Amino acid sequence: MLSCLFSLLVVLGFSCKKQLDLYPTDSIDATKAFRSLADINLGIIGAYAVLGTSHISNTSLVSDECMLPSENSTGGGVATHRWQYDGSNGTITGAFSENYIGIDRVNRVLAALDIVPSSAAETEVKERYRGELLALRAYCHFELLRNFASRYEPGALGIAYMEESKTGLPSRLTFEASIAKIKGDLTAAKSLLPASFADRSRITRTAIPAMQARVALYERNWVDAITYATEAINLLPLATKTQFPDIWKDRSEAEVYWKLKRASTADGLLGAFYFNTNNTVLYAPSMKLMNLFDKTNDIRFNAYIKIDNTRGTGKTPNIVVKYVGGTTTVNLADVKLYRTGEMYLVRSEAYTETAKLAEAAADLNELRAARINGYNNQTFSGAPELIDVIYNERFKELAFEGHRFFDLRRRNLNVVREPADAINALGAVLLTPAQAQYTFPLPDAEIKANRNMQQNPLY
Repeated sequence: MLSCLFSLLVVLGFSCKKQLDLYPTDSIDATKAFRSLADINLGIIGAYAVLGTSHISNTSLVSDECMLPSENSTGGGVATHRWQYDGSNGTITGAFSENYIGIDRVNRVLAALDIVPSSAAETEVKERYRGELLALRAYCHFELLRNFASRYEPGALGIAYMEESKTGLPSRLTFEASIAKIKGDLTAAKSLLPASFADRSRITRTAIPAMQARVALYERNWVDAITYATEAINLLPLATKTQFPDIWKDRSEAEVYWKLKRASTADGLLGAFYFNTNNTVLYAPSMKLMNLFDKTNDIRFNAYIKIDNTRGTGKTPNIVVKYVGGTTTVNLADVKLYRTGEMYLVRSEAYTETAKLAEAAADLNELRAARINGYNNQTFSGAPELIDVIYNERFKELAFEGHRFFDLRRRNLNVVREPADAINALGAVLLTPAQAQYTFPLPDAEIKANRNMQQNPLY
């Protein structure tokens, strides 16, 4: 797909060879598309617009986070849920084109940024735009890496890192080389974004350390993870118990570093992936997940999940309501990409890995105290127990936010579904690192079009 993104433009361009006095009408001349900083801003908005939520829906499909209820008769995502996918599966490979299109838009605007005239007074705005674009490029590449790296370790197959808009046959960097490129773009962005820019529907200076902390977690760079998570936490505290439920109703931006704004149905309704307007539960929260919560005292449970025993015979009572939102349009909710709660868990895991167990426990207890009424601090026997507890806490805190499958992959842990969650999974109850589907495949179209693009092992 990457090598094919502009192949249509090239082919159609040849159709004009008999009319040499005409420019191809299907290509965009950057000097005409971008004539002012206002045009640049529109280009940036266009790059944000392509960002999607496949990392969230695909994680729910393939992990132990959701179950397929019998009332789902639409078939959407069912084969993926049953781990019946390869490079021809458009659902599981959707993040590939989604993110590379976003990257191409970013690179086109970056190239135009230096040729657009601006006054001395506009220099700060121009550099802020550059910072946003670099951070967006890093974000899209990191999402590609989370989805398609063969493993999260040095020497593994990473991604093709695109730093300019061009047609070509790129090859995959290693995992560590991909990480280095992402870190470079984030570092550059951080130096360009002013602290005064505070629109959380776009990438701000406050969001960058949160992005750096997540990258460091996957790199297993524990020192950086502690440093950046601490920086992010100091910039944005945890939501209060009163504020937390309002985050998911879009009535509060507490602890949200960056979110995808959803202003109309055209922006996509993530909540409809789980529960549609026909009153059908398409994917329900797994019993495995639900049973981890203190359903009475944990404020996250009711913010994320609703139990409705009035739905009738043959209907599951369990509904994901995290993205229902608070507007008159059901499921029109902003998508929160980075939150302070995640930063506490990043730092707790990094503290554990660096043998700072007291600090790790303190972070875990502070997060739980903010989420659970009547919580009393707990002690832990050692690092193995702490890691297990942190992973369960990530399962709860970050449910339906696109982390569970990638978290299991970070430690080469099996995906294990409980029998109650696998009634329609056709035996898809155990996925191990030895199986092809434990890693997402690259699209077949990309492999066929680009001789330099290597497919992930076992496909």
